Amino acid sequence: MDIPENNELGLRRIRRALISVSDKSRILDFARELKQHDVEIISTGGTAKALREAGIEVVDVSEITGFPEMMDGRIKTLHPKIHGALLSLRDNPEHVAAMKQHSIESIDMVVVNLYPFEQTIRRAGVTQEEAIEQIDIGGPAMIRSAAKNCRDVAIVVSPDEYNGVGKELRLHAGALSSATRRRLAQNAFQRTANYDKAISEYLSMKEGEPSPANSAAEGALALFPEAREIDFSLQKVADLRYGENPHQRAALYSTGLEIGVGGLAHAELLSGKEMSFNNYLDADAAWALVSDMDSLACAIIKHTNPAGVAVDVSNEAAYRRALATDPVSAFGGIVAFNRTLDEAGARAVTEIFTEVVIAPDYEDGALSVLRSKKNLRILRMKGLPSTDLLECRSISGGILIQNSDSHRLTRHDLKVVTERTPTEAEVDSLLFAWIVCKHTKSNAIVYAHNGQTVGVGAGQMSRVDSVTIGAMRAQLPLQGSVLASDAFFPFRDGIDEAAKHGITAVIQPGGSVRDEEVIAAANEHGLAMVFTGVRHFKH
Repeated sequence: MDIPENNELGLRRIRRALISVSDKSRILDFARELKQHDVEIISTGGTAKALREAGIEVVDVSEITGFPEMMDGRIKTLHPKIHGALLSLRDNPEHVAAMKQHSIESIDMVVVNLYPFEQTIRRAGVTQEEAIEQIDIGGPAMIRSAAKNCRDVAIVVSPDEYNGVGKELRLHAGALSSATRRRLAQNAFQRTANYDKAISEYLSMKEGEPSPANSAAEGALALFPEAREIDFSLQKVADLRYGENPHQRAALYSTGLEIGVGGLAHAELLSGKEMSFNNYLDADAAWALVSDMDSLACAIIKHTNPAGVAVDVSNEAAYRRALATDPVSAFGGIVAFNRTLDEAGARAVTEIFTEVVIAPDYEDGALSVLRSKKNLRILRMKGLPSTDLLECRSISGGILIQNSDSHRLTRHDLKVVTERTPTEAEVDSLLFAWIVCKHTKSNAIVYAHNGQTVGVGAGQMSRVDSVTIGAMRAQLPLQGSVLASDAFFPFRDGIDEAAKHGITAVIQPGGSVRDEEVIAAANEHGLAMVFTGVRHFKH
């Protein structure tokens, strides 16, 4: 059946298609679909070889252009007989005459996916030369030519589009509607925008990072120039049932451009109900916290704050120690592990109601146990959070941007400011408490002992109130614990209050105009105190 050109759906018959794909998944089935509609297939290099080996008739691009592929494949499709075939307007007499004069035959569909630049730069140890070789030139050029002329040409840039396009070809006897061609063009331009942004960010990272010799001002200028083009190129992952509250609408989007990142937006939901808006926020906080720990760790999060955190030699032991911090608040919480979860750990988690479990992987026995709770969301992460990303927060009429808080403290960074020096065991507890404090909403106070949280005071307007609430909520003995504060103590009252509960050491940034007063209070109580010189506000 031939399709009239003035039909209401704007149908265009696909007679010739150019296929050139890096990702060859499902391409053979799609090419066979095209052949079912008598489509002539033009192809390049490895794609042509794969099609021929599958018994699919194909014409080499070099037969069309009269030029061989050259320069290691850098030059293949950059030719007027390709781009003229894509860009020509079929109803423009001058275009038609030019095509006839230069023996250019129309191409009605382009099936292209690009060199795997994003995947390449995620590989450990990849060189800049290797990355640059994966910058596609001919592919984006064809995509843009075809998409610009979507009134006549269909552009397919992802294997995920093959089924839908094939279905419509069957429905319309080998033709596609103008609405479909327009939608495909929008997807295509989005893909090239994402691709170019990934390349731009990579080259900026490699060439534009300030050297250690640069001043702080020069470094800030390199990261935050006066005019920064920020195209998030967001791609919808899922619609959510609602936002923070049922009357708010929400969706999850991925930037799709994280370099070497296993962000929560890309986590694999192995079982359970769909994730909610608040689930994602809490899960992100939980994963960020355990990812900051070098030892096997478990964190239980409620409303983005830690209800309990612990390190130990096994998942089960770490979980039970984290749970002991605040068993009441842990009910309905988010539980994260930074190691593969085993069956014993999974059984411990399922003893109380839990919303989400997060881990880098799961043993088969653990999955069987967790899946017995049909509503429990099980997330498998893909790598650790990046330390190089920019964090963005919206405000009315604008956006705030900062680089992520990736600072890691070591025992060598600590400055002892009191008469008593902390013991090695106290230093270990102080460093543990400091990490947890970093991931707790300000004003943040964390009591800890031997790799286990004892009490958490989060989000209070007054620091001394956080000290009091952290102690008040403690379910474990405070005697002998240490205390971490995310920012300096403005007065000695916080130290006096904490000393009442039997703490032995304090870690804090220092920098208050009353530091001497605060240090004197610590000495009066026989406490050890160390300054970090670094603040970890979290708003």
